Amino acid sequence: QVQLIESGGGLVQPGGSLRLSCSASGRTFSRYTVAWFRQAPGKEREFVGAVRGSGGNTYHYADSVKGRFTISRDNAKNTATLQMNSLNPEDTALYYCAAGQPILSVVRSETGYNYWGQGTQVTVSS
Repeated sequence: QVQLIESGGGLVQPGGSLRLSCSASGRTFSRYTVAWFRQAPGKEREFVGAVRGSGGNTYHYADSVKGRFTISRDNAKNTATLQMNSLNPEDTALYYCAAGQPILSVVRSETGYNYWGQGTQVTVSS
C-alpha cells in the first residue's frame, strides 16, 4: 500500500515556474513508477510525465511539456518532484501524483497506476 500527498501548487504568472512535490509512504517506493497527471476544467485527465523505478530511472514526458517540465525522484526520501518552467495558461489544471508498476504500453495511461494522491491545483494567470 502506498499513500501519496502532493504539495507545491499555487498561482503563477505566465512564464513562471513551480515545483510540485509528491511525498509517499511505504518502504517499497523505489519499486514503483511515479507519474504525474493533470486535469483541466472540463477536460479529461492527461498524462504529464513519469519516471520508472527499480533503478532504471527511465523518463517519459508528454509532448506538450517536454523541454519545460522535469521529473525527479529521491527514493531515500520517498519523494518525487515535478519542476515546471515556462508555464502558460494551458498548464492550468489539478495535478496528480500516481504510483504503480505499469508495463511500457500503459505507462502513459491512468490504468497503469494503482495509487493516487488528492491533487494540487496549479493556476497560470496574469
